[in-house]
Amino acid sequence: MTTETTYQLLDGKQTSNDIKEELAIEVEKISKSGGTIPHLAAVLVGDDGASETYVNAKVKACEKIGFKSSLYRYPSSIAEDALLSKIEELNNDDSLHGFIVQLPLPDHIDEQKVKEAVSPEKDVDGFHPENVGKMALNLPTFISATPYGIVQLLERYSIETSGKNCVVIGRSHIVGLPMSILMARKAKPGNCTVTVCHSRTQNIKEFTLNADIVIVALGSAEFLTGDMVKDGAVVIDVGITRVKDDSKKSGYRLVGDVKFDEVAPKCSYITPVPGGVGPMTIASLLKNTLQAAKSS
Repeated sequence: MTTETTYQLLDGKQTSNDIKEELAIEVEKISKSGGTIPHLAAVLVGDDGASETYVNAKVKACEKIGFKSSLYRYPSSIAEDALLSKIEELNNDDSLHGFIVQLPLPDHIDEQKVKEAVSPEKDVDGFHPENVGKMALNLPTFISATPYGIVQLLERYSIETSGKNCVVIGRSHIVGLPMSILMARKAKPGNCTVTVCHSRTQNIKEFTLNADIVIVALGSAEFLTGDMVKDGAVVIDVGITRVKDDSKKSGYRLVGDVKFDEVAPKCSYITPVPGGVGPMTIASLLKNTLQAAKSS
């Protein structure tokens, strides 16, 4: 028998604002003491709408907290060699503490080659193999912004993870895989028993019904339904998809990988979409940039 619980929203927007306020105070102290102001740059290739929105949000966030920011735009026709040359230039720019190359990139550019071209010391996205390796070994490093944001959300809401069963749905190098490592590591949050489910997993429901924490990073609209979670579970929804909706002025609405109306009543905590994981990603990127500035 299913009983409804009173769930609490994990408010990424508010938590992100709290982190930005903390960072702004720190930047002000650095400025007053004559220290170096953190400088973040973004490289945007092409005119993907979601990438454009995300990069603009990063630039605004930098301005708001007192960071310096730079944006380099290129057409989708840019040659791979030209992009790699720009990355090398940014690697050698001492006035810059961290930079990101916004993904996805056009098909003719090798994303892995681009990730490896970024200097690990300036890789505030946490995508370079060296930083991923350090994360896996629980060494100090830049943690990929979305997983780092999720970890901070769990920490700030004092959600107990030690000894819990955690299911991560999705195994991407950007979210699913690092998330599984972070949840299993000997740390707080962490110390979970982690199962990674993906497109080849059979009977995913059997795993999710045993999970105390479910992190869904599949990119499949409303994949996780009410019959797939147990009462009192903590659910983190990383997905965001535009779904046609004629009742909206825009003609669409945003949904996550979780069927919120069905799942939320069974949860103890759940992230909304939008306003959950998304804002935390930007806050984490800013934290990584401050860390880069301090160690430069």
